[in-house]
Amino acid sequence: MDIKSVVGRNVKRYREMKGISQEALAFDADLHRTYVSGVERGVRNPTVLIVAKLATALGVEPCKLLEMQG
Repeated sequence: MDIKSVVGRNVKRYREMKGISQEALAFDADLHRTYVSGVERGVRNPTVLIVAKLATALGVEPCKLLEMQG
């Protein structure tokens, strides 16, 4: 699995655990909703700054978005 897919799955998992929509996450992270959608689908290649924004909005450490789930 490539790193874009890993980040996307983790963003979606933490977002759903938090019980918020892509739109709410995008607002909290100061990103566009379609960008968040692209990250979750693994078609966007987020920079470390974007990973940090998403992690902050999700209330997790950025490294959690990069972890491969066993």
